[in-house]
Amino acid sequence: MNTIQNKTVAFEDLGTRDYQSAWDYQESLMKNIIDLKIKNRDLPAGQHLATPNHFLLVEHPHVYTLGKSGHEENMLAGIDKLKEIDATFVKVNRGGDITYHGYGQVVGYPILDLENFFTDIHKYMRNLEEVIIRTIAEYGLNGERSPGETGVWLDVGKPYARKICAMGVKASRWVTLHGFALNVNTDMRYFEYIIPCGIKDKQVTSLKRELERELTAEEMEELKAKIRKHFEEVFEAELQFNNL
Repeated sequence: MNTIQNKTVAFEDLGTRDYQSAWDYQESLMKNIIDLKIKNRDLPAGQHLATPNHFLLVEHPHVYTLGKSGHEENMLAGIDKLKEIDATFVKVNRGGDITYHGYGQVVGYPILDLENFFTDIHKYMRNLEEVIIRTIAEYGLNGERSPGETGVWLDVGKPYARKICAMGVKASRWVTLHGFALNVNTDMRYFEYIIPCGIKDKQVTSLKRELERELTAEEMEELKAKIRKHFEEVFEAELQFNNL
């Protein structure tokens, strides 16, 4: 465990950014944290440098990503169809199966040194879920966890159970990568070309579909503010704005 626990988190809203570019940026932030942790090993305990944490929000152009434990057969669209729908396909190093990212979706990437918080990946995943559960509760939605199925769901245990937020992460030396994707104004037709997260018998949904209206640009910013607020509460952290 770090001798100095830094619970401040540098926040950045990346706007709309290509998936690969955002992934490369995450990787660079992760590398910087890990390099500092390795450097601390050679320093006396009292001279350790605090490791930074980051939290990114971003919106991606249409892309399907397949986790390292996923199955390519869950990608139902071929190369020609991907071109037709203006989407790309990327294999990534997170856990989980296949998912979709696109316009109208709020994607969150916490790059945290968990030694600043707690060294428990299971707790980390439950905390991410809790952030989204609290956020959508402000819109009158009862988000739930589905046993054995990571993410945030509605009407768990019922025939019409549906996922509103997908999650998949990677951790190295207790530093996290990747995160969550909350469907807001998402074009749900894009999910027809995959078996989301490899789960065949359950549906996906969005805030737009549940509220029966699209969130305005101003309301999207309010939603992001709610996510930030609940992130601070759940992780007992303090966000610092890097791009304001």
